[in-house]
Parts: sequence; structure tokens; C-alpha cells
Amino acid sequence: MNDLDNQNLELQLMLEAIHLKYGYDFRNYAKASVKRRVHHRMTKEGISSISEMQHKLLYDVSFFDRLLLDLSINVTEMFRDPTFYQALRKVVMPELKKSPFLKIWHAGCSTGEEVYSMAILLKEAGLYDQTQIYATDMNEIALKKAKDGIFEIGKLKQYTKNYQKAGGQSAFSDYYSAHYEHVVVDKSLKKNILFSDHNLATDGVFGEMNLILCRNVLIYFNRTLQDRALGLFHDSLCPDGILCLGSKESLSFSEHVDSFEDVVKEEKIYRRLER
Repeated sequence: MNDLDNQNLELQLMLEAIHLKYGYDFRNYAKASVKRRVHHRMTKEGISSISEMQHKLLYDVSFFDRLLLDLSINVTEMFRDPTFYQALRKVVMPELKKSPFLKIWHAGCSTGEEVYSMAILLKEAGLYDQTQIYATDMNEIALKKAKDGIFEIGKLKQYTKNYQKAGGQSAFSDYYSAHYEHVVVDKSLKKNILFSDHNLATDGVFGEMNLILCRNVLIYFNRTLQDRALGLFHDSLCPDGILCLGSKESLSFSEHVDSFEDVVKEEKIYRRLER
């Protein structure tokens, strides 16, 4: 067995240990992505091997918390990919208006920027008051940040630009208040959002949803876990419910490819079909 094989075995054993000790299941995450994040934490902590890291995470909960942030972090921003939000405005919102009450699930919501983007979109479409948004993530630290709705003021310029490109109908400043180095999301955007813990690798169906958004999460999963998540989304959607994936994600090679049809193909927006 060569060094690379030994490293892969050590990584596999460490992921098994994390699952047994803490209940987080990264065993079906894309190995290249996990390796990158593990090596990043090894460098930060001055750890020389994965087996040394395994010993440390088993006996040092604070170290595991730091590693968990590395393994579950997602890059996000408000109105990320503005053309996607344009498609939501023009195509999806008119369909949602047909329902008297809406349930929307943001799966893998990270620190909440895209959840609040959706809340703004719903407000501007006159749909927010009839909507319940469920925002879930496996990372409790990220969920707390999302619930607080506090973002760095340095990101505001990009967020404002994204909002305008996405066809924003108001001044973006209507939706936040500035406090020194941070901006705080307006309370009116929070009232219909429920933040809760949910792990796509291990947890089950999440109600009868009209719309599910899981953007730029599946790219970190291997094929087995991608298929699990897509099956979960199908079973969580109401008839003709809408699923939105990220720009680099696709149903093309999934076992669920025939469970959905295109709504806006270039923006990875799909409609649930009966199996």
C-alpha cells in the first residue's frame, strides 16, 4: 500500500470516527473537497498527519468544532447569481401566487444570505405574509449567524449590486440598518423564517414544500449522497413543486433525472414529476 492509499485509509477512518463520536456523516462527501479542508485545518493547527488529527478531534471538542466549520462551510452571498433571482421573479413567483399558503425550504442555508434574499423577493411579489420559510443546515454556528441576520458592512456594496442586477424593486437599504462595522437585516424579513438543524446525509423528509432551494451544496457530495438528497427533495415537494439547484449542479447523471422536468434549464430550476 503506497502513501496515497494510506492517507485515503486514514481519512476514511477519521470520517468514521467523526460519525460515531459526533453523529455528523461526511463519509459520502466528495473526497477531494474533504481532503482540501482537512489539510487546511492541519496546516492551521500545526498537525502533521490525519491520524494525529483523529486523536485530537476525539478528545478535544473545541478542535472538532473548528474542523466542523471547515467541513461544512459554504460560500454564499445575498442575491448570488442575479440571473437566477431574475428567473425566480419572472417564472417561479407567478406560479407560487396560485397557492393560498406557501412552504419554502432552504436546505443547506449556511449563514442565511440567500434565505433573506428569498424573503425580499417574496415581499416584493406580495407573497411574504402567506409564506413559511424553513431554513436548515447541519452547522449550528452557521445557523446562529443566519438567525441573527448580521452581516459585515464590507459586503454591502456587492450585495447591493447583486440586488439591483436581480431586478430589485426598492432601495436595498430598505431591508437593513447599518451599525458601525455590520448591517442588521430588518425584522420584517425574519418573522416567517424558522431556522433549524437538518443533515441531508442522515435526516428525513421535510414536509410538503412548494419550493426547495439547495444551491451549491450537492457539489460537495459524492454520487450516492447526491442521489439521497435529490430523492429527499422529490419526496418533500408537493405535486408540481419547484426545486432549485446551484449553477454547477445538475440532475443529468442522477438516478432521479426522470423525477423532474426543466422549468428554467439554464438556471437549474426544475418541477417535480410523479414517479
